[in-house]
Amino acid sequence: MAVAGLGMFISGPGQTYVVSIFVDPMLEELGWSRTLYAGLYTGGTITAATLVPFIGKLLDRYGGRVMLVAVALVFGVALQLMRFVDEPFQLFFGILAIRTLGQGSLGLISTTLTAMWFVRMRGRAMAIMALAGPASQAAFPMLAFFLIATLGWRITWAVLGLIVWIALVPTGVLLTRRSPEATGMLPDGDRLLSDSASGGASERSQDWTLSEAVRTKSFWVLMVVGSSLSMISTALAFHHISLIVGKGLGVGLAAGVLSFTAPMMVVGTIMGGYLADKVPNRFILAAGQVGLLLTMLWVLNVTEPWQAFVYGGMMGLTQGTVMTVTNVIWPNYFGRAHIGSIRGVASSAMVFSSALGPLPFGYIFDRTGGYNVAILAFLGLPIACALLSLLAVPPVKKFLYTK
Repeated sequence: MAVAGLGMFISGPGQTYVVSIFVDPMLEELGWSRTLYAGLYTGGTITAATLVPFIGKLLDRYGGRVMLVAVALVFGVALQLMRFVDEPFQLFFGILAIRTLGQGSLGLISTTLTAMWFVRMRGRAMAIMALAGPASQAAFPMLAFFLIATLGWRITWAVLGLIVWIALVPTGVLLTRRSPEATGMLPDGDRLLSDSASGGASERSQDWTLSEAVRTKSFWVLMVVGSSLSMISTALAFHHISLIVGKGLGVGLAAGVLSFTAPMMVVGTIMGGYLADKVPNRFILAAGQVGLLLTMLWVLNVTEPWQAFVYGGMMGLTQGTVMTVTNVIWPNYFGRAHIGSIRGVASSAMVFSSALGPLPFGYIFDRTGGYNVAILAFLGLPIACALLSLLAVPPVKKFLYTK
């Protein structure tokens, strides 16, 4: 779990906020418009979404250990190369690599490893692993803000690449194992017993292949519901500095709000993990959508520093709850055997939806000078997804028996 948590720390919400910290200094030096930058981010992210299912299949085939080390090595190279960005096409490929390898691959590997090692205690395990997300959100934006101010944005990209290599490559090689069965154990730390004693045959009967999963209604409902937070939170994170400064508040305060978001995300993560083991997961997803709606309504009227911190707290609480239950619900519904392939497709949809937020927000900002119109335009999405969440009932396999 420690390795999975480290992977989540690198790939978690802090990564999106880190990119937002780079936007303004890069635009100032390169002389690009915010719409151009957001468009390149959108294009790179959409392209990345097409590659994530391939990562999921490789994860099922080679396991978390091999994939974690390979992804970490290439991800570090991608971050190093970001320091040389001077042309739009270079930023496009940089964003493509960051989104594919970071949020897409490392996030998928971390949640899959945790799902493989836990069943009964999956909600709590996911919550503990996901605590790395708030830590990431607290640490990386402030670190990036400090490094950019002292070393410049180009050197900062290189430093982040070194952090990825140092943190993930040794731990991936030395500490990661494919599954508990590969070490003579069962999920949740149980001892390896016969199927009749351990329930292993029963568990395997609930394992769905990707082709089986896509035939269920719940698969598609969960993909649509996952798009809401991914799209809106990414848009707000990408434009966070500009959003807060546009409210008449300072850049330093905007960075502070990001750090305050982290402890509230811890609260949401713990709460989401606990409830995921106690309450039907679809109800928690619906509540999370309501939380996102309230967060959007609140930020419309932010004018004072304390209101900005409340906004950050609301966003953190919502993100922690929804992200944790989302990580739990997929293996709960579709089993462990093919979860890499299944989550690969689901993660692809989430990465794709995250690409659709920053561009319209940036376009509307360039036209109106603010973000309120964009926020109002997206209010219907969490409302619709809250209702859809209630339809995501656990799928049931239908077995055919022949005499």
